[in-house]
Amino acid sequence: MNQSVFRLTLPILFGYLPLGMAFGVLFSTQLEYAWWAAPLMGIVIYAGAGQILAVSLLSVNAGLLEVFIAMFVLNARHLFYGLSLLGQFKGAGWRKLYLIFGLTDETYSLLTSRPRGSDRAHEQEVDFRITGFNQCYWVAGCAIGALLGDNVAFDSTGIEFALVALFIVLTLEQFKALGEGFPIWLGAAAAGVAMLVLPPAHQLIGAIALVTAVLLFEYRKHRGQAPGEESSHG
Repeated sequence: MNQSVFRLTLPILFGYLPLGMAFGVLFSTQLEYAWWAAPLMGIVIYAGAGQILAVSLLSVNAGLLEVFIAMFVLNARHLFYGLSLLGQFKGAGWRKLYLIFGLTDETYSLLTSRPRGSDRAHEQEVDFRITGFNQCYWVAGCAIGALLGDNVAFDSTGIEFALVALFIVLTLEQFKALGEGFPIWLGAAAAGVAMLVLPPAHQLIGAIALVTAVLLFEYRKHRGQAPGEESSHG
C-alpha cells in the first residue's frame, strides 16, 4: 500500500520539498530562532502559505494577535474542506482528527480526485497514509531549508514558484477527474479582480473572500432548487 500511496503523492513531493525548503530558508534568515523550530512549525501548524505569511509578519515585529488573525483568514477555506469530507471520513475512528488536521489544499485535491473503491475502511486507510506522507514531505523540506539557511549562503530567488507550479498541476488533475470548470474560472476571475482593486498585501485574502462568497451563493442557490432541477454549474 505504501508504494501505491507514494506514487499517488509524487506530485505533492515535488512541490512540498522545494516549497518547504523555501520556507526553511526564509525562517532561518529572517528570524532569530533555532533551525529546528522550522520543522517543528511544520509539524504543529502545517500550513504552507500560512507559515510563510507568519514569518513575514514576525520578521517585522507584528504581534501574535495580528499573526493569528492573518493566518486564520488565509486558512479559513480549510473549514469548507473539512465540512465537505465529513461523510468520507465517517467511521474513521482515531484517524479522523488527523485527517481533518492534515487537509491542505494539495491533500484535499488528491483525496477528492483519486479513484476510490467500495471498501470504506481500506480507502480511509489510504487517505490517512496520503495525508501522513504529504506532511512528512513538508516537514522534511522545512528541515532541509532551515539547515541550509543556517549554514550555507546561496541565492534562493524564485524557489517560491514551486507553490504556483504545484497548484497548476493539481488544478489540471482536478479538472480531468471532475470535469467541472466553474471553480477554475471563478478563481481566475477573483484573482484578476483582486489584482485590479486591492493593494498587493491584501490581494490573496481578497481573492479568497470573493471566491468563498460566490461559492456560498451557488451552494444556497443549489439547495434552494426544487427536486429534479440541476444547477447550471453542477
